[in-house]
Amino acid sequence: MPAYAALLRAVNVGGTGKLAMTDLRKLCEAAGFAEVATYIQSGNVVFTSKRGEASVKKLLEAALAEHFGKPYGVLVRSADELRELLDANPFPKAAPNQLLILFLDEKPAAAKLKGVVAPGAEELRACGRHIFIHFPNGMGQSKLKLPFRDVGTGRNLNTVRKLLAMLEAM
Repeated sequence: MPAYAALLRAVNVGGTGKLAMTDLRKLCEAAGFAEVATYIQSGNVVFTSKRGEASVKKLLEAALAEHFGKPYGVLVRSADELRELLDANPFPKAAPNQLLILFLDEKPAAAKLKGVVAPGAEELRACGRHIFIHFPNGMGQSKLKLPFRDVGTGRNLNTVRKLLAMLEAM
């Protein structure tokens, strides 16, 4: 049975979309997913399902909308996709806590990326449905504005590595 990592957008960030990870597990189990496990309190969940990626995404988004009373985005990836993503890392020497991977539903438009101004020496590289962002001076002090922040969700390299390890253990 396929295993997936689902990354919830705008959940438990800045006081919005509060969702206990036990409640997220229950939502996923009620949706028919198996071997459900969460990772840290920022909307990361792994599970197995007989369904395909698009179906899993739709089902989980519907469950979240019912729970919150408004829509919340979900980005879904397989272990193979995460492995390929990590292998394609354009910043292999970057500290894991200074490298963010922005997950998107679609490949970002090159024109939008060209317009990004990196005020703190941040570096961006697109890779399929993802954008790698290296924050050499740390993420907390960055003034970087991304045109994709409202449709994607970011995770640092350590989190992506952990989600892949969880998927591979299933």
